Amino acid sequence: MGRDTRAEHAVRVNAPTERTNPRTKDIDLLPTLDVLRLLNAEDRIVPEAVGRVLPQLARAVDLAVDALRAGGRVHYVGAGTSGRLGVLDAAELIPTFNVPPNWIVAHQAGGRDAFLRAVENAEDDTESAAATVQAQVTGADFVLGLAASGRTPYVLAALRTAGELGARTGMVTSNPEIDDVPADVVIAVDTGPEPITGSTRMKAGTAQKLVLTSFSTAVMIRLGRTYSNLMVSMHATNAKLRGRTLRILQEATSASEDECAAALAASDGDLKTALVHLLTGVDVERAAAALAVSDGHVREALHSLTP
Repeated sequence: MGRDTRAEHAVRVNAPTERTNPRTKDIDLLPTLDVLRLLNAEDRIVPEAVGRVLPQLARAVDLAVDALRAGGRVHYVGAGTSGRLGVLDAAELIPTFNVPPNWIVAHQAGGRDAFLRAVENAEDDTESAAATVQAQVTGADFVLGLAASGRTPYVLAALRTAGELGARTGMVTSNPEIDDVPADVVIAVDTGPEPITGSTRMKAGTAQKLVLTSFSTAVMIRLGRTYSNLMVSMHATNAKLRGRTLRILQEATSASEDECAAALAASDGDLKTALVHLLTGVDVERAAAALAVSDGHVREALHSLTP
């Protein structure tokens, strides 16, 4: 009988997310409601932990904004849960902020097959990571690695290759103990041991979702995809979103629903153009021209049109 060599090829990751949580050792003895209370108590740790890394997150946002303004792109690179969260965030930006689909691109270890199920050894495939980056990343881009442990070979190889190409890089992790990440900025959220040992889809995953949502939203705000706290760059792809577009326009301008509908029709459905038109009284052609000059920033367009 051949020898089982799987143990010889095992890698022990020394990260806080892999350690045993002393607060949940008896979780399997509790009634359902108490299990949920214990999980909820652990979840409450996450927002505070994210709050402690906001300076690093701000730097990542600024690097991404600089890349996009210079004609580059933003890339998310991850494996497993981390990679899937990157795919989710990138996909949601298109309808929410009407961004071009190539602005923020997600790369998942194992490719599309790994979106729904685990792909064996995908997170260890450093050659695939390097090849993907070499084919799709340029020195004008920003690459954000996503790895709860901070040690995922696929992610580290992608960051290392991106840096060699001249791209700026960042890492989102739940391991504050790492000190050798090949990235310009490390966002290490200290979420501690998971309620279920090693299950980084839990607190670490929640932290990455919070970080990614804040990261991409802040990038969109800095790029003028909002006005005040309103989604004025939204792409209305269904009846609900068309109704939301009207409501946003009414809230921003105090105009009637009929006036807003007429302004949207005259602006070919472009909410920003209709907004500037209603707030300044200029015709839609001049409103659109002012937005073009301001690179889509509503406040700058308004300032240029208002004495």
